[in-house]
Amino acid sequence: MSRIATPATVDAAPEKAQPLLNAVNAQLGVVPNMFRLIANSPATLEGLLGLSGGLGKGALPAATRERIALAVAEANGCSYCLSAHTYLGRNLAKLDDAEITANRNGASNDPTADAAVRFAVKLVRDRGHVSQSDVSAVTRAGYSDAQILEIVAHVALNTFTNYVNEAFKTEIDFPVVEARTAVRRAA
Repeated sequence: MSRIATPATVDAAPEKAQPLLNAVNAQLGVVPNMFRLIANSPATLEGLLGLSGGLGKGALPAATRERIALAVAEANGCSYCLSAHTYLGRNLAKLDDAEITANRNGASNDPTADAAVRFAVKLVRDRGHVSQSDVSAVTRAGYSDAQILEIVAHVALNTFTNYVNEAFKTEIDFPVVEARTAVRRAA
């Protein structure tokens, strides 16, 4: 059970959040628990959807975005996001099991995507304090400055949802995939 209320339906959410949740429903065909939980703050939901929508129009391929989401969810120990992005990775981005496993391990079987995933995990583990050689490695793999900025933005977006779902223990409404690694502090 979530630590804060998750509106059971779109209509049970705050009025200002309802059009946003209806847009999620139109795009996904369902409104996952995470979005309904975040709807408790319409401003937060609007911010999440705005960043997500903007990045969806960016230069990174959808499959690379899913690879990053999987790697970040595993690095942050977020089973909700790992479950959601495993489902999305398989069904929308068409990632196979070997690729999903590689992504969860902070890598990719695709040499170009590997640089992006490794950089994303480095960002998480080092809290953004990467070196020039880390940035150069992504550049050498063929990523533009714009794409590198998008990698950072995807790490931030996914870290935000990881933190929300871990802080509030959002009930997982996808086939459950348990995170193996988590940096946890004593309670």
